[in-house]
Amino acid sequence: MTKAFHSSGDVIADRRAGYARMLAESGDHAAAADLMGQALDIVPAWAAGWDLLGNYAEKAGDVAGAISAWRHLEALDDAGVFGARLKLAAHGAGAASDGTALSYVEALFDQYAPQFEQSLVDRLGYRVPQMLDGLVNEEMARLGIDRFARALDLGCGTGLMGRQLRDKVAFLEGIDVSAAMIAETTRTGIYDSLHKAELVATLAARRSDADLVTAADVFIYCGALPPVLAALVPALQPGGLLAFSLEAHDGPEPLFLRPSLRYAHGIEATRDALVVAGLEILRFETAVLRQDRGAPIVGMLIVARRPLIELVAANEGQGGVAA
Repeated sequence: MTKAFHSSGDVIADRRAGYARMLAESGDHAAAADLMGQALDIVPAWAAGWDLLGNYAEKAGDVAGAISAWRHLEALDDAGVFGARLKLAAHGAGAASDGTALSYVEALFDQYAPQFEQSLVDRLGYRVPQMLDGLVNEEMARLGIDRFARALDLGCGTGLMGRQLRDKVAFLEGIDVSAAMIAETTRTGIYDSLHKAELVATLAARRSDADLVTAADVFIYCGALPPVLAALVPALQPGGLLAFSLEAHDGPEPLFLRPSLRYAHGIEATRDALVVAGLEILRFETAVLRQDRGAPIVGMLIVARRPLIELVAANEGQGGVAA
């Protein structure tokens, strides 16, 4: 990734980092880590260098060395672009935030944008937009929905989900935290409106105007699900649909941070969060979402609806009905 190869400002250190990169590409991560250590002896304040050292050490099986590198990185990377806190948390050396590591996610996808579709679809077998769209189509037929007036595609990326939605939506809006992703998808003409914005804050500021909201592999970067749903549900019209995916785990924890720096959510905790948010679960399925490092990643595909009639608790605990 480009950010990891920013120049140190020292020719010799950069040359050693370049050799380290070649060693890593050949599979000799231990030697690459050793050479990066030598480069950092020359330029100890090089944040990108500590990120590389941590990654090489991790791949070499030297978890202690990786954690040490990421602690140096954390001290140097005030903006959090390199995700040091996430990496430490994923390896049991720190606490993960419940929210999105915004600077890290933005930098990640800014640099991933040019090769995003090739990497995700061609190499990793990613089909979440197609699978979610299939579930939405089935629910449209069951509920008698011919077309959506306004859909909001969260984390729209390069438009993989938008392509599936376009023919069934009168007005399609995309939101993404990455300016580079927005630039890529602008060229496609898929969306009627595109915005670079942080998702939860944007949702919290919206009125109830969307009859479909989608989020294909987006909430896996957002941490805890309840705050996301609390912001999202009011943006849905009564009767509106929400379709999204999550990576799954079978444990009792609501979520945990994987070494991939993506969150896996508990299946039962996710069901509970949907109910607490006031959503009606229409579809809840598990499926393989993609391959990652040669292993299948199992996740959840969910379609839920904001009820047309919502129960509202009165101040005295009396039940009331509001449209």
